[in-house]
Amino acid sequence: MAGWRAYAESNPLKWRAGELSRSHRDIPEEVPVAITYDGSTYAVMMATPADLADFALGFSLTEEVIESPADIESLEILELDDGIECRIWLKPAVSLRERKRRRSIVGPTGCGLCGAESIAQAVKPVRTVDSAFRVQPSQLFQAARLLETRQSLNARTRAVHAAAFYRSGELLIREDVGRHNALDKVIGASIGEGNNADKGFVILTSRVSVELIQKVAWFGSPIIAAISAPTALALRLAKDAGITLVAVLRPDGFEVFTHPERIVEEALSHVP
Repeated sequence: MAGWRAYAESNPLKWRAGELSRSHRDIPEEVPVAITYDGSTYAVMMATPADLADFALGFSLTEEVIESPADIESLEILELDDGIECRIWLKPAVSLRERKRRRSIVGPTGCGLCGAESIAQAVKPVRTVDSAFRVQPSQLFQAARLLETRQSLNARTRAVHAAAFYRSGELLIREDVGRHNALDKVIGASIGEGNNADKGFVILTSRVSVELIQKVAWFGSPIIAAISAPTALALRLAKDAGITLVAVLRPDGFEVFTHPERIVEEALSHVP
């Protein structure tokens, strides 16, 4: 199949109010996406076939295959009949380092820890984010409003996740069937555009799990805001990483789970 699109069209039977009719619905595409380095497959993830150069870069960075985009010699997106290959060639010194630790991962949609070889690897220590960055509650609400209005694929399908980077009133957003993929895409796009991670915050539509904290800690953003709630392990990891975790973000409020000092509001200073 050539020309993969982010969504497909379907005509399901619809049952509403006791009546049966033919309906139309756009549904998100889910495609095997292989990440290869120097001709060898590192990972195969089920992903939305959009913004895949951002995905390949963000994945390579958060998996610590590379340290910066400069470590990549070339990156090509190849559409195949049964999937898509993100074909990456590394600089020689980076390639040699990577071959010493290479492992192969095959996972379902957005699987963030598939292929981890031990419990210690799955919950490995993360970078500590040391940043004096602060935000007003109004900025959190603005980011949430922008996120809701700019999810073009989700507006069509109601079936994908979104991740975004908010900075100075601007929102950089990416969408995917996998929440980890969406975050990798936005990290790749942000670094590609030269954004400073410690000058803004990440906002997510999904629950906050440990893999997402690990990726944001690598990125260096001091604040995560999420529409959904965190897991207990994610909360502990965010605390250890120095990340402010804001969750259950709604138009009328939010909950701050860790490091509330970054949320600038007089009311928070009175909370014990």
